[in-house]
Amino acid sequence: MLDKLKSIEEKFEALNEEICLPEAMSDIEHYRKITQELKKLTPIVEAYREYKKAQDDYDGAKELLDSSDKELREMAKEELDESKDRLESLRDKLKILLIPRDPNDDKNVIIEIRGGAGGEESALFANSLFRMYSMYAEAKGWKSEVLSANPTELGGFKEISFMISGDGAYSRFKFESGVHRVQRVPETESQGRIHTSTVTVAVLPEADEVDVQINPADLQIDTFRSSGAGGQHINKTESAIRITHIPTGTVVECQDERSQYKNKDKAMKILRSRILEAERTKRSEEIAGERRMQVGTGDRSERIRTYNFPQGRVSDHRIGLTLYKIEAIMNGDLDEIIDALITADTAEKLRAE
Repeated sequence: MLDKLKSIEEKFEALNEEICLPEAMSDIEHYRKITQELKKLTPIVEAYREYKKAQDDYDGAKELLDSSDKELREMAKEELDESKDRLESLRDKLKILLIPRDPNDDKNVIIEIRGGAGGEESALFANSLFRMYSMYAEAKGWKSEVLSANPTELGGFKEISFMISGDGAYSRFKFESGVHRVQRVPETESQGRIHTSTVTVAVLPEADEVDVQINPADLQIDTFRSSGAGGQHINKTESAIRITHIPTGTVVECQDERSQYKNKDKAMKILRSRILEAERTKRSEEIAGERRMQVGTGDRSERIRTYNFPQGRVSDHRIGLTLYKIEAIMNGDLDEIIDALITADTAEKLRAE
């Protein structure tokens, strides 16, 4: 581990020198890549330098244990114990920092929510989840943008796709993929009976054009008139777009904007991200003997969480976490759940090392 850390520190110092060169500063894209790499390496290098300082303190205190001065020996013993604890803590921290990062962690994220079992109540809960994620993004200072939506007459969504833009957005949302179950008395239910409904969430890192090369010849693009609840321009112009990626059979529709061009741009964002995610999933499944992450499989058929409104609780089934603060969670207070998922995922990766 120490050899690896020394190599990282040398790379860090070389990048710091390179970024000051005129040729680096004149190439915006190259300069951006260096700054991103430095940002990733900085916490590792800082912890490593702190570790080396603690090691020096430990070695220095150890030498003083042989001193003839009793008071000095006592001080050295105290310093030795403190340095030893600090070394162990920093060693654990460095192990975590050296776990390979998900290359998508810093990307924007596209979230797709679809109603599942439960009819209109499922569509209403899809809207509740959209609101929850939007409020969480707002609290983080991130921007939300609806890419595509299929609303219902009662204010729910049969499906909705939206992008959240912000530094590290994907790293915070990536464990939300799967089936979310809700147990509550529906707004549409007059008898006061508790219904169980489900909603499916898919989380995709935003794919840049350089991430996914799409041949225009592989696309079938159709225009049609918008349909659905609300909007004065509905059914008046053929601004809605349907894009079919012929090689994979992936179909994306977008009809939220009045402009055909804007709808096409949004549809292409979703299409690129879906193709990138499909390729990533295929690669991970093809790697023989690779450990399947218990927390982060992103399996859309897996029931990951239950929201029980009568009992005021939210339970994440993957890590056995139950919180009795459903109102706060539905208002976007997700950090406790997300932090617990990240901790569990990190522990799983450490066990696999």
